[in-house]
Amino acid sequence: MLSYDMPLYRPPSEARSVIFQVTLGCSFNECSFCDMYRSKEYEERPWETVKGEIDMMAKYQPDARRFFLADGDALNLDTDYMIKITRYIRERFRNAERISCYAMPMNILKKSEDDLRRIREAGLDMFYLGIESGSDTILKKVTKGAIAKTIIKSVNKAKAAGYVMSCMIILGLGGRKYSKEHARGTAEVISACAPHYVGTLTLHLDEGIRQEFYDKFAEPFVMINDDEALDELYDVVSGIEVPASDGGSGTVFRANHGSNAYMIKGTFPQDKQDMLVQIDWLRQHPEVARPQGLRGF
Repeated sequence: MLSYDMPLYRPPSEARSVIFQVTLGCSFNECSFCDMYRSKEYEERPWETVKGEIDMMAKYQPDARRFFLADGDALNLDTDYMIKITRYIRERFRNAERISCYAMPMNILKKSEDDLRRIREAGLDMFYLGIESGSDTILKKVTKGAIAKTIIKSVNKAKAAGYVMSCMIILGLGGRKYSKEHARGTAEVISACAPHYVGTLTLHLDEGIRQEFYDKFAEPFVMINDDEALDELYDVVSGIEVPASDGGSGTVFRANHGSNAYMIKGTFPQDKQDMLVQIDWLRQHPEVARPQGLRGF
């Protein structure tokens, strides 16, 4: 079986996917809230290595259907190399249904429309992109490497090229002081680009990056509590205005990540009011919150 360069990360929805590490680490690696790849130097893995691992897994799991290209920066690869990898996966796994990877806004914007289209035609279907916040103030303070305008532009550019977009936001990223601004801006970004999926996480700072996060934030930072996270979630949901897609599916919204104290789910626009009702009910029932010891980050 594959021998991974650890640590290895993938989105929760890729739990059953075959994972190929086509890059190691992250070429940006400066987001102060993320320590996923701090222990790695960014590296693009050679074709001989990637091809060998694809061939090996084609023998062990010939009927595999879903594939995820790790680590955090696969789209940073040269376009022709991405096409080569993606086509080969499709050739070796005839039942392949989906190939996906993480994508930073800057990497989508660096690719031309033709590049994105060619990679999509070769078989890459889906990007996972971190919006994190729609507040430019917060995005700069956490060194995201993007602002609201470029996030919106990147998501819309990828959608226009035919990609399914699954985006993440982080409750509490602006702390108590910027909570309202964070919620308002995040709702505006989601409304402006209407990703196919939006997932909500809650900020957790591992000890190894906590001081760096505080230093880069450059002012006192107060973490929000569970009640305030619910208020922030309510404000985000309340502010989102997206139309139903051509197929009628809209934007699927999930706040069920293991880091969250409370869980809600629904689809915009049709379930917006139901989600607000869910949050109001949760406000009245704090006993259903996930215990701290059972929250996964």
